[in-house]
Amino acid sequence: MVQITYIEHDGTQHDVQVADGLTLMEGARESSLSGIEADCGGACACSTCHVYIDAAWVEKLPAKDEMEEDMLDFAWEPDPTRSRLTCQIKVTEALNGLIVHLPERQV
Repeated sequence: MVQITYIEHDGTQHDVQVADGLTLMEGARESSLSGIEADCGGACACSTCHVYIDAAWVEKLPAKDEMEEDMLDFAWEPDPTRSRLTCQIKVTEALNGLIVHLPERQV
C-alpha cells in the first residue's frame, strides 16, 4: 500500500492507503473521498477527477500525454504545471507520500 495525501480546497487532509497499481482516482473513490467525481469512470473523457499536484512532486510524475492535456482544458481553473487528471496516474511505490490538492470544484 502507498500513502497518498488528498487535501480538500478547505484544507481538510485525508491520508489514504492506496493499493499499488490503482490510479489516484480509484484510490480516492475507494476511500469515499468527496471532491473527485470521476464522471467518466477513468476513461480520460472528462475532467472531473482534476487535482493540483504538490509542487514538490510535479517532476516525479510521468509526463501528461496529449489526451490528458486536452481534457485539462475543461478542468476548473487548470494550472499548466500542477494540474493532472487522477485517472491517468498509476500508483506505484515511487509515489509513496504524494500530496495532491483538490480544486474548489469540478466542472
